[in-house]
Amino acid sequence: MTRDEALAILDMERKQAVEVILILAQKAEKYDKEHPDVSPTTPSGMIPVYLKPTRGKRRKPPGRKEGHPGVSRKVPQRIDHYEEHTLLSCPECQTPVGEPINTYCRIIEDIPEVKPQVTEHTVHGYWCKACKKIVYPTVADALPNAMIGLRLIVFTAWLHYLVGVSVSNLVKMVSVFSCFKISAGGLTQAWKTLAKLLMPLYDHIGQQVVQSAVLHADETGWRLNGKTFWLWCFTTREFCYYLITRSRGSPVVKQVLGILFTGILICDFWGAYNKIKALAKQRCFYHLFTELVKVDKHNGSPPWKAFRKKLARLLKDAIRLSEKRKQMEAAQYDHMKARLYDRLEQFLAASHGDRDAQRLIKRLRRHKQELFTFLEHPEVSPYNNHAEQQMRKPVLVRKVSQQNRSDEGAKTQAVLMSLFRSAELQGHNPIETILDIAKMAIGKKDISTVFLKQAA
Repeated sequence: MTRDEALAILDMERKQAVEVILILAQKAEKYDKEHPDVSPTTPSGMIPVYLKPTRGKRRKPPGRKEGHPGVSRKVPQRIDHYEEHTLLSCPECQTPVGEPINTYCRIIEDIPEVKPQVTEHTVHGYWCKACKKIVYPTVADALPNAMIGLRLIVFTAWLHYLVGVSVSNLVKMVSVFSCFKISAGGLTQAWKTLAKLLMPLYDHIGQQVVQSAVLHADETGWRLNGKTFWLWCFTTREFCYYLITRSRGSPVVKQVLGILFTGILICDFWGAYNKIKALAKQRCFYHLFTELVKVDKHNGSPPWKAFRKKLARLLKDAIRLSEKRKQMEAAQYDHMKARLYDRLEQFLAASHGDRDAQRLIKRLRRHKQELFTFLEHPEVSPYNNHAEQQMRKPVLVRKVSQQNRSDEGAKTQAVLMSLFRSAELQGHNPIETILDIAKMAIGKKDISTVFLKQAA
């Protein structure tokens, strides 16, 4: 509305002016709902999808570079069947043909028709003189008191909790592809039973995470029965531990890692990680660069541009020094590192008039001991990409499955995602690995100390 339009409303009669103002207020309220105010500190998971910027074009064309040798499917080492194709007449003009004059071989790989296999297990009981009771051998091909095979349960759990196939689509796939009839409720109940059976291994992964030397942590939004919950991820190069809780605060971090974490924690600037002590912490540079881009969209003032340029140059110089560590002598590297620390101190001590710069400088001063940890420890990255990658699959699952409907379902989600993803991180077949461990658990064997490396 322009100034002249506002004056025109004031010149109207009182009743007419009130009606016009109410109409404008309704339009403004509707606009505010459709376009909520998003600040640079708003978490990505809380920003509506339609307000997020569209991704630009790829900088590089897809595919391999020109001149790169081609790659094709490898020839199988085993041939299961042999077929010979001959002709008696020409397929085009039907003229009879004689002996073949040319022959070539063609190899085709395919999946055979899958049909359910029904096995009747005859279980004999024996009298034990010591226990004074009848004992039976264990049937490890299915969950206790279940008629559905364990392999199908593990396979569908992997498709649902890690790949992201919805339960209704799973029922259709199993019905069409393998002629296996099963209900959505039957699958979900079997998954819950499987998660309870494998709970000791899930707890063991949590212990391995706590004892790790370098740990990545991240969190994202989740929904449980329509309410906002949070999915936490604590991951190393070999293990991934998921947790779904109502809280996004420090009690969750203390519950998993304790008050004192003896390793190096790589995380973003979320305040929940400030409440615990660690051997060292590394704050993610990517979140800093992302926030600089966010502020650029609404702040183009010269003070901000000068602040942004100086901070980005400082961070990039630290990254370049880390990349050249192996090419430099120790004395030269230590000298360059000391200069970076001096530049950081000078940058934090300077005064800045821009409000966004003041907000960021306050954060950097609070975490100045946690910015250049990767310069002291070669195994530490300045980015939290590893945790972000472990969050990628759950985020895709979140879009398809609509998250969980109960606390038990959320626990099942966290347990099975942790087991399958840990198996993948260690380079194992997740289905066969979890299947073998589940059979051990059914056989009453202790799986709480089983490493996935040894189980696969």
